[in-house]
Amino acid sequence: MTKGADRRGAPRGAANEHGIVAARIKPGHHVRLIDLSSGGALVETDRRLLPGSAVEVHIQAHDRDATMRGRVLRCCVFRVRPASMCYHGAIAFDRHLQWSNERV
Repeated sequence: MTKGADRRGAPRGAANEHGIVAARIKPGHHVRLIDLSSGGALVETDRRLLPGSAVEVHIQAHDRDATMRGRVLRCCVFRVRPASMCYHGAIAFDRHLQWSNERV
């Protein structure tokens, strides 16, 4: 495999292409959905996500919503500020999100 090769199993798109208005990880922590595919999501959050842990992501769009279970693949510090830290976490869903490849 070449360095930087894309190993994703499904195409992904920016969250705004899907009409996403809100996302949160149970028990209610708000996250910013950066991108989304039928197999997973990349989120930005102020809470560290433990790789390997099970999570439940609630995704709300203009006309529909979904709750997806999955596992945290990786999590890393994205930004450090004097009073806070921001993390990027990759989540693989347990089942495919059917409407993720549709455009709003």
